[in-house]
Amino acid sequence: MLASCRSMKGSHLFLCLFFMSCWLSLMLTAGNKIFHFGPCRISMSMTEIRSGFTAIKANIQARDPIRTLSILSYPHSLHKVKSSDRCCITHHLFDFYVDKVFKHCKTEDSYVNRKISSIANSFLSVKRKLEQCHEENKCLCGEESTEKFKQILANYEGLNVTSAAIKSLGELDILLDWMEKSH
Repeated sequence: MLASCRSMKGSHLFLCLFFMSCWLSLMLTAGNKIFHFGPCRISMSMTEIRSGFTAIKANIQARDPIRTLSILSYPHSLHKVKSSDRCCITHHLFDFYVDKVFKHCKTEDSYVNRKISSIANSFLSVKRKLEQCHEENKCLCGEESTEKFKQILANYEGLNVTSAAIKSLGELDILLDWMEKSH
């Protein structure tokens, strides 16, 4: 394609470069979806996050020593969240995963660590977008979302840091499923 652009002159070259940049932009954002969290709209690549998590899910869940407790599935943690509270709880959860979970999920397996890092980078990008919504007062926190997040934190803090981080990462599919249902 670039070779054919070289043979063009003037405005044809401009058009060729314009179309190449459009094509490149489309390729970079092809896996992105727009998620609606209340009034906040966030573009993210759920496919990239899901494929990274799927690649390490069995490994991470096998490392979870506590099978009787769930951090995200505690009764009603993410169920029946009002549309107006989705932005707030999502904002809190992305902060939670970036600031607590990913920092304490290290394994001796470099492949797993790279996948965790990739997921963490995707979460950091979304976290920044959610912070912008929060700063623009589009992401208001009601009592219900605040209470639900406090319960998630209590579940997390009831375990030692490493076990809690591994368990939270192993439950990432719960969060991803919930986000896609609210999509």
